[in-house]
Amino acid sequence: MMMCKDIQSLTSPRVVKELMARHGVSFKKGLGQNFLIDRNILMKIMDAAAIDKEDFVLEIGAGIGTLTKELAGAAKQVLAIEIDSRLFPILDETLAGCYNVKLVQGDVLKLDIKQLLEQHFGEQPFKVVGNLPYYITTPVLMMFLESDLPYESMVVMVQKEVAQRMTAVAGTKDYGMLSIAVQFYTCPEIVAVVSANVFFPPPKVDSAIVLLKRRQSPPVDVQDHRLFFKVVRAAFNQRRKTIINALTALELKGISKEKLYDVLDRCSIDPRRRGEDLTIQQYADIANVLYLEGQRIDE
Repeated sequence: MMMCKDIQSLTSPRVVKELMARHGVSFKKGLGQNFLIDRNILMKIMDAAAIDKEDFVLEIGAGIGTLTKELAGAAKQVLAIEIDSRLFPILDETLAGCYNVKLVQGDVLKLDIKQLLEQHFGEQPFKVVGNLPYYITTPVLMMFLESDLPYESMVVMVQKEVAQRMTAVAGTKDYGMLSIAVQFYTCPEIVAVVSANVFFPPPKVDSAIVLLKRRQSPPVDVQDHRLFFKVVRAAFNQRRKTIINALTALELKGISKEKLYDVLDRCSIDPRRRGEDLTIQQYADIANVLYLEGQRIDE
């Protein structure tokens, strides 16, 4: 039976300082260590994650265990990854009695996540929860989005500007490759904007809690996913390029610039438009016409 100790004190800056000092641990700026010290925000994360007793949860960045303890109290099993080995003596203390938590030390981008999940969760669907350090946010998100891992949802704390990019629509300055990737695979929602003051030590920027619900199928029909993202990537590699010049730079085999004009005409897209102005559907249209013209990546 799971018997975690009281969590209230872990949202106290004084207690966090005492824990760190007692174990001889200092904050590592390079690891993006900013620990949440606001219980209301903690509850917003938990509410968004909607964890129940049947859920398996993967937590990215256990820190000192503040969120981990809440997850342990709500979930069937928690697999928590923490890169900083210095924090494990603290976690042994703060997670005492949390028998449904398995701690793993390592870099989430370098660990064999699929093997870890199979080892601890079998083939069960799982939920991802985490306060992502800003410097690894996009790589971590893309790792899950592009994987075949059976995640149901992700609730992540990210830099506010990144959250805005994740949810941006065509024609806005925040719209880009990340927007399309996130919205292709999930339904993103900004749950709350979070002040830097709810962290200890406070970061220099505000954050946001984002809920990503996995889609059962993409919002557009695409014949070749890799070709679709190749087109999208080309369009945003140099944002000031028109879509015709971006596609020309791809140097598609057997597709001349004149042919690309025809492709865009068949999609009813003005070749002078820029990548940030095209919707996900329009990118799908371009990729699908190119597919019909013999472009293949998945084969």
